[in-house]
Amino acid sequence: MIWPSRNILLIWLAGIATAGVCAGAGALVVVEGGLFDATASDPHSPIVAWATHTAMVRSVQLRAASIAAPSRFTQAQIEAGLRDYDWACSSCHGAPGVARAAFADGMTPSPPYILDAPRHWRARELYWIVGQGVKMTAMPAWAPSRTEAQLWNLVAFLEAAPDLSPRDYARIRGAAAQNISPAPAK
Repeated sequence: MIWPSRNILLIWLAGIATAGVCAGAGALVVVEGGLFDATASDPHSPIVAWATHTAMVRSVQLRAASIAAPSRFTQAQIEAGLRDYDWACSSCHGAPGVARAAFADGMTPSPPYILDAPRHWRARELYWIVGQGVKMTAMPAWAPSRTEAQLWNLVAFLEAAPDLSPRDYARIRGAAAQNISPAPAK
């Protein structure tokens, strides 16, 4: 009785190993053969789009889980974040009453519009994304050029953005242009 079940197990394991080798060989053919279409003007296939987006979401959730976000943000943090965001981020992500730059339409994946961010991400996850960036999306890691406080200011703005009217954004933006330059590098 033991031998037949052992043989079945060995056949099953050999099948899994064979499938793994075939999948690896297939992936190697796709990569080395240049079969993956890497052009930014063509969208990803639905399965690739799902896989890369899901992998990014789960990666951010895992890595941001231990970050403690401030319980609330001040108006000064929101305004400082708005100034930095307006200077460094609005061309790709847009802002209240501000369309993103035309070049952002040619990016794959398309940069998300900013008002959606706090609906999909916790503050600690936004902090991780802003600080660490996202591979293969053109989203840079801002941590090398921003202080921790500046990163949290950006998150403060992102959290407040859905409630900012285009008029409020323009008012704060205009005041900032007269008084303060963009966030200095650290």
